[in-house]
Amino acid sequence: MNAPILIVGGGPSGLAAAHALARVGQRCVLVEKAPRLGGAPILSGYAKLVPSGEWARDAIGGMVERVTADSLVETHTGTTIVSFSGAPGAFTATLSDGQTVSAGAAILCTGFTHFDSLNKPEWGFGTFPDVVTTTQVEQMISSGRGVRCPSDGRKPQRVAILLCVGSRDRQIGREWCSKICCTVSANLAMEIREELPEAHVYIYYMDIRTFGLYETKYYWKSQEEFKVKYIKARIAEVTSDGQRLIVKGEDTLVKRPITIPFDMVVHAIGMDPNLDNKVLSDVFGVALEPHGYIGRRSAYGNTAETSRPGVFVAGAAMGPETIDDSIAQGHAAALAALGLVAPARAAG
Repeated sequence: MNAPILIVGGGPSGLAAAHALARVGQRCVLVEKAPRLGGAPILSGYAKLVPSGEWARDAIGGMVERVTADSLVETHTGTTIVSFSGAPGAFTATLSDGQTVSAGAAILCTGFTHFDSLNKPEWGFGTFPDVVTTTQVEQMISSGRGVRCPSDGRKPQRVAILLCVGSRDRQIGREWCSKICCTVSANLAMEIREELPEAHVYIYYMDIRTFGLYETKYYWKSQEEFKVKYIKARIAEVTSDGQRLIVKGEDTLVKRPITIPFDMVVHAIGMDPNLDNKVLSDVFGVALEPHGYIGRRSAYGNTAETSRPGVFVAGAAMGPETIDDSIAQGHAAALAALGLVAPARAAG
């Protein structure tokens, strides 16, 4: 019998890859460093997902249940890979718990790291308790507590969402667009207005990138049905007058300074490369692209290939990505890995 396929990372792309392989009778070993599966949507407490509108705990939780119930998937949580050697069809991985795994191929589904807003101190995070991140607001919603100001628990009457925090910012070394933040922010603005219909929600933006079919469902719907206000602006700083937060900047459409008070300011944080990517690069012998994500070998040969034969990559491990596309890429990487071990399966 051929060796199983090793999947590193138990988020959406890793879960999708494991399920795809198990469906065709291929054994796999899924290794996740966190104590539970589900990746960012589960570990960070996401609320309703874009574009399905399903709760993360149901949609991704269902993927977790499907994988853990499958006898062809061996799962290891709270575990990392400390060494990886061999050649396609005959790899050996050593786990942090001392176990060794033989694998015909490996798929890296190691995801991303949320940008740390402390790296943007002039915008108030870490200084003022009512400056929060989109992830924190998602947690408020998914927990059932509702959107509240952390300082005193009151319902905010005025909320500002600042886009591109940790994205498209050369000053802090984040030159890439994180792809999904505009859409997530529009969705979050509508959720806030749905819960707090008396609240005024403003989105400050450089450009709006609700790409593809998201334009109508999120950008226009948030304005026309939920009365979310959009301000094209360059933010200078977020301060406080002792009672409210003050967002200062320039309205770049009319070329004039603007200063508006708010009860809550939300940072729409972007996607950083996984903090472990340098370690993963060394362990698996794969190259990173210039920004620190796991590099692809070819976009037109097999999009899942890395620089090392037999090692594949999927999802946000190779750059900012949506959950839906990460799932699709997990399936694609599973097919690529299966193609590598298929001759061994046929021989077996």
